[in-house]
Amino acid sequence: MWQKMTRLFVIKTKFEAFLVIYGLGVGAVERGVHYLQQYPGVGGWLLFSVCPIAVFMAGARILDSVERQSGD
Repeated sequence: MWQKMTRLFVIKTKFEAFLVIYGLGVGAVERGVHYLQQYPGVGGWLLFSVCPIAVFMAGARILDSVERQSGD
């Protein structure tokens, strides 16, 4: 039973990986917009720019792990 539940949270294909990365990107931009509202000026823009960069790094790691998993 638990094995079936844990399989739901495993990313198996690139399509699933892209869906997860898209969701992370939308959330990061939303967070960045809140930073711009809270910290107007250069500080807000710096925090805004860091949010999508984190998604790029996480997305690369997710895609790399899916490619390695399918290569076995």
